[in-house]
Amino acid sequence: MELNGKQKRYLRSLAVNIRPIVQIGKGGLTNEILTSIRKAADARELIKVNILQNSDESRDNVADAIEEMGLDVVQIIGRNIVVFKVADKKENRKISVDVKNLLK
Repeated sequence: MELNGKQKRYLRSLAVNIRPIVQIGKGGLTNEILTSIRKAADARELIKVNILQNSDESRDNVADAIEEMGLDVVQIIGRNIVVFKVADKKENRKISVDVKNLLK
């Protein structure tokens, strides 16, 4: 889903209050971490990914890998990346309903 500026601002305002769910450490960006990012984003729709200080991964490489999976990178601040994905299950769709309403 391509997000416009108004939608990104709304998602950024929601992301202020959430804590990072996935952390990338010195093991780097593995398939297991990418899978956990996808599962967490599908369950919650809006998540934060934190790149720890001891990680060799750059934030741009991580953001590119996340976008290749079909997820939307909303914001990158320091070593935190805010990620959005519309949930596959309808019962998990809470934020995406509000985001779609911002198009009108």
